Amino acid sequence: MKLKDLVQELSKLGVTFISHGANHDLYGKNGKKIPIPRHAEINEMLAKAILKKAKNF
Repeated sequence: MKLKDLVQELSKLGVTFISHGANHDLYGKNGKKIPIPRHAEINEMLAKAILKKAKNF
């Protein structure tokens, strides 16, 4: 999955950008944070796990 597509899906769930890290960007909602790797392509299984975690916020 492309990074921009993952970020669009996260924004639909109400997850917003918090800050840039060294290798990851932090996104979060309700005080909880999710590190997102800063790569053009993100492994499909990792993307699904990130979206699943975001839905549980």
